[in-house]
Amino acid sequence: MKIEIFSDFSCPFCYIGEKELQRAIEQAGYTGQVEIEFKAFQINPKAPKEIGQNFLEYLMADHGMTMGEAKQMTVGIEKRAREVGLAYYYNDMKIAHTEKAHRLAKWTKQFSKEVAYNEALMAAYFIEGKDLNDEAVLLAVIEDLGLNVVDAQEVLFSSEAFIEELNMDRYDAQQIGVKSVPFFVFENRYGIKGAEPNEVFVRTLHQTAEMVGVKSSLKWAGDGEFACADGDCKL
Repeated sequence: MKIEIFSDFSCPFCYIGEKELQRAIEQAGYTGQVEIEFKAFQINPKAPKEIGQNFLEYLMADHGMTMGEAKQMTVGIEKRAREVGLAYYYNDMKIAHTEKAHRLAKWTKQFSKEVAYNEALMAAYFIEGKDLNDEAVLLAVIEDLGLNVVDAQEVLFSSEAFIEELNMDRYDAQQIGVKSVPFFVFENRYGIKGAEPNEVFVRTLHQTAEMVGVKSSLKWAGDGEFACADGDCKL
């Protein structure tokens, strides 16, 4: 089954939602039966492109708040991230303009590395505090994936490379009314908006699988000797 994910590399709930989806795929027994396609959605296309601007300091300047108020805004996000095993640390996070990161993601798609690239870049940003405005950070991920760094540099150098693909993603988002991310589209039939709890993803996976005729590969244990059904419990 195919799942399209409208996402941005600087969106904390996108990383959380993707972790929930990954966990749901494993729990529901659909590992190896799901095709993931990422759709670019920049949540802050007007973000500065300068290297090294601290996220909290940016919030203070952009929203006219104190450092304490800026940190308070991130408390709930950090708590939600911990629920899926992610340790966000906003003190080291940098504000990011993500167009280059998205263009490079489109380039990695031809090598079937888009999912791995997405995971690596989000981990670098949210967990390690790396600066996505720094091309060296993007290229380090490319090198770790075993892809050609020189070719990737050419993509970054050309401001028009893969822009058409990003425009198509924006058009697709407009067509189905995506106004916030993450947004998950299951076989063009079901949608999940936001980083919903695990059970929502599991339920939607089962619904989609039934629609397209995909069977769960869950392995059952036990013979059902101690169980209840139809108002009767075996004793």
